Amino acid sequence: MNRSAYQSGFTTLDAEIRIDDLPVHGTVPAWLQGTLLRNGPAKFEVGDQGFNHWFDGLAMLHRFAFSGGRVSYTNRFLHSRAYREAMTSGRISRREFSTNPAWAPFQRMAGFFSPKFTDNCSVNINKFGDETVALTETPKPLRFDPATLETLGAYAYRDDLVGQVSTAHLHFDFRRMRHYGYLLEFGWRSRYHLYGMAADTGRRMRIATVPARKPAYMHSFGMTERYLILAEFPLVVNPLKLRFSGKPFIRNYEWEPERGIHFHIVDKETGRLLKSARSSPYFGFHHVNAFEQDGEVVADIVTYPDAGIIDLLYLDRLRSDLPLSALGKLTRFRIDMGGGSHVASETLSETLLDFPRIDYRNRAGHPYRYVHGVGTEIPGNFNDKLVKLDLEGQQAASWHRSDCYPGEPVFVASPDAYEEDDGVILSVVLDAGKRASFLLILAASSYEELARAELPHPIPFGFHGNYFTGETGPLSFRTLHS
Repeated sequence: MNRSAYQSGFTTLDAEIRIDDLPVHGTVPAWLQGTLLRNGPAKFEVGDQGFNHWFDGLAMLHRFAFSGGRVSYTNRFLHSRAYREAMTSGRISRREFSTNPAWAPFQRMAGFFSPKFTDNCSVNINKFGDETVALTETPKPLRFDPATLETLGAYAYRDDLVGQVSTAHLHFDFRRMRHYGYLLEFGWRSRYHLYGMAADTGRRMRIATVPARKPAYMHSFGMTERYLILAEFPLVVNPLKLRFSGKPFIRNYEWEPERGIHFHIVDKETGRLLKSARSSPYFGFHHVNAFEQDGEVVADIVTYPDAGIIDLLYLDRLRSDLPLSALGKLTRFRIDMGGGSHVASETLSETLLDFPRIDYRNRAGHPYRYVHGVGTEIPGNFNDKLVKLDLEGQQAASWHRSDCYPGEPVFVASPDAYEEDDGVILSVVLDAGKRASFLLILAASSYEELARAELPHPIPFGFHGNYFTGETGPLSFRTLHS
């Protein structure tokens, strides 16, 4: 097996195109009348300097619009300051996740005292009121036109909250009509600031502050009906080292398994820190869901035994023929809100997966049944199938085709959905044999292939995105969904 068959998924895509009617094989459900917006890296080198890590590449937006069984497509680079400076200077100009600019010695010293953190918003897409924004892990969202993908400039929060690191995975509470997120403020005594933001404003209101002597790397967080959940994995950093080491951002973090995971449970309304508890050590990128049950907070996370997964995602490693094991297991943590500080954990499935999605609109913060994600059919291969887990113990469903590498499965409910899996899965798939991608549409209940819309080029492997309807308001996911 040629494990590097998927290399075109880690190759720069320079072409920006618009196609009003993609070739479609199969039948696109007529009720699909919205837009899938996707985000991810698409430029992996500037001049003669390459980015080091999958997470570093310069962002490109992708738009799939559905109407009357037809699918249109547009792609466009996100014109961040990081992108514009790189295109002007011909070199990488901003600190990314694991790549630093090619500084001269005097520039390197100046960079210690005035770090140029990136606004390369390559991770996710959201809606803040009437604005569509691209997000990354620095608190600098960029606005863009959801029809043309033209970059419109920075999103200006109407508050004075301070932090250097954020999350691109905000939560939305449909009952309270509020976004929730957090900021990490580095300092002599670093602090996590949890905040809420009304759907129709850009003003974040601080809910709580949790101190951290050595802050953890956290890609996402959890939310129940009443609580917000920070899970501090034992991948931590000394802020002074981060400031002065000269190393790329993530290379300053150290794995300290003796810390375990520190869970912090904060009340959404009062801001009270209700519980801090510790579990065995794991690492993870993605919270799947969380809910309250019988006096406990249940948090489901895709976990890895340690932070070595980050090293597996360096581009040199991904472009090699070495076997991969770059997926985790769905793990359930139970935090007793009464006495005791130990957190129980259990593996819910031995099926390897990541990029998890659920029926967010109806199940976020509540008990749920189904998880959709990417997985592997061939041991040692990159993500080569889609999987569906049934947490009630039924047999998992999957989709796999030879030489095909799917991305995040976005669940879209049918208009009159009754069951939790009544709808479709949308996934951008690389066909390595054809060196081109297609948009896959599956029936979410059976994983039967309904249609695929073919593209003329390969789309580099991306991260996250969402399906939006024409409705106004926040996160206008089709009812029944990061």
